[in-house]
Amino acid sequence: MSTKKGTILVVEDEVKIARVLELELEYEGYSVTKVMDGLEALEKYRTGSWDLILLDVMLPGLSGIELLRRIRKNDLLTPVILLTAKSSVEDKVSGLDLGANDYITKPFQIEELLARIRAALRIKQVEQPQDEDPNLLRFADLSIDQKTREVLRAGEPIELTPREFDLLVYLMDHKRQVLSRDQILEAVWGYDFFGDTNVVDVYIRYIRKKIDLPHLPSLIHTVRGIGYVMKDAK
Repeated sequence: MSTKKGTILVVEDEVKIARVLELELEYEGYSVTKVMDGLEALEKYRTGSWDLILLDVMLPGLSGIELLRRIRKNDLLTPVILLTAKSSVEDKVSGLDLGANDYITKPFQIEELLARIRAALRIKQVEQPQDEDPNLLRFADLSIDQKTREVLRAGEPIELTPREFDLLVYLMDHKRQVLSRDQILEAVWGYDFFGDTNVVDVYIRYIRKKIDLPHLPSLIHTVRGIGYVMKDAK
């Protein structure tokens, strides 16, 4: 199937199960990334854009329950389906309490899992328009209304210059993606800009001074030697 239905992050440390999931989901038309370690999964989550996450509870590095807790700290929208062992009732309860959308018990029939994935994605599509005006960008406790050009951090209004506003919108549009200075320069300043890429660093500093309010985590992170990424604080 050539048309991609969505992006799925598969977090499963059993090699055979992970491979079967990858093959079956790709056959169904999903774009799949699989990881086998909780810490690696957290990094993949933060640097990618996912329509759904399949999450094994028992993982090396960081447990699935702890990974779910970190995801739900700032992201209530991305569907998460837990993969649990038959006897792990406590894990199921903990996962649902922390915001998992569903769970499926191993061993499972692939058709049942596919049905649960379709259901979770349908619910997301129904819920998203209610929460997200196309002109409204949200990330963590930061929001931008592109129509009114209003910027809020934790409910506090932030005054930005036109260039600062355009830069912040670009970062929000590409959240969790590592962006090079050249990419940012081209998108925000334009193809015909002739100048030093250091201008990006200067404007990032300006924005950070305004949106990184006291006692709130930083949202714009420097990726040494490359550029910047907007992501959840570690």
